[in-house]
Amino acid sequence: MYNANRLKLGIFAANCSSGMAVTKAPERWDASWSHNVQLAQLCDAAGIEFLLPIARWKGYGGETDFEGETWETITWAAGLLAATRRLTVFGTVHVALVHPIFAAKQFVTADHIGGGRFGLNIVCGWNQDDFDMFGVAQREHDSRYDYGEEWWQVVKRIWTADAPFDFEGRHIRLRSVVGNPKPANGLPVVMNAAASGAGRKFGARNCDFLFTKLVDPEQGRNEVRAVKAVAAGFDRAVDVFASVHVVQRQTKAEAEAYYRWYSDEMADWEAVDRLITLQGLYTESLPPEGYKKFRQRFAAGHGTYPLVGDADHIAAELQRISDAGFAGVAMGFVNYVDEFPAFAADVLPRLERLGLRAATARSRTSP
Repeated sequence: MYNANRLKLGIFAANCSSGMAVTKAPERWDASWSHNVQLAQLCDAAGIEFLLPIARWKGYGGETDFEGETWETITWAAGLLAATRRLTVFGTVHVALVHPIFAAKQFVTADHIGGGRFGLNIVCGWNQDDFDMFGVAQREHDSRYDYGEEWWQVVKRIWTADAPFDFEGRHIRLRSVVGNPKPANGLPVVMNAAASGAGRKFGARNCDFLFTKLVDPEQGRNEVRAVKAVAAGFDRAVDVFASVHVVQRQTKAEAEAYYRWYSDEMADWEAVDRLITLQGLYTESLPPEGYKKFRQRFAAGHGTYPLVGDADHIAAELQRISDAGFAGVAMGFVNYVDEFPAFAADVLPRLERLGLRAATARSRTSP
């Protein structure tokens, strides 16, 4: 994650059935274990920096039960770390559902499997129906981050303390805590995605990378500045990442036609509307055309920014995102294994020529 590439690249949500596309298209992503290993090794060979999973415990319903089949992210990460050589593989954890002592041991095990390549994505609160299934009440919004702060303090202290310690927090109280082994190569990289004031403060204080919503690159420039200003208030620097979904074809017209087909004609609208509702997004104030575009973006790629076109267009869009100040993007495809090879073959060389990535990263051999 700390190489010289100006724009880091990763894969988002490959651990979930259908990935990021809320579609009934028959070629949509089948998140079998063999497909995940194949994808991880393709990314490893291409010099892609990271894989980032979604932690989801139940589906969104609809005809496809979107994301109804998901791999638990820490064991998923451990398996993929064992199957690769260079990738950072993140695990995504809901802190309210996992005790910090157990979490510290679990993460460090994955980290040693990968020789120090494990990354941690901290989530302090999420969809209520997941928590209902666990019988766990979510805390009031801002206090979720207070709990997350204590949780992360405990995990870090387990990884760094040489002697047993007590912890006396507002939410967590522990006695004679120990934990070995320690991480393989210092503290793992940590990321967080939050849009609220409390969430951004948490991320700015504790994380190396912070994901923020990308509506368009120009608006994103202001988001990057806002995040970095919060971090500067804590005398810290963080890199800001965005999420995108990619439809690459030989021509822009061909890509746009496929985009319309899978994200409109073949959209699983019941699951789309459930996804929007659970994320607490309110659309009543949008004009009809704005609402249609907003809803289709969720069908196409979980609400992320669309990169739809030929290789030249996609590379140019990624340059715009980089120029706006983003340090990296996490990408979704309708079918990762089928579509990523064309991205690696056609877009990566263009990013190299644009100076966004080093050519040596692409020429690495596969495991």
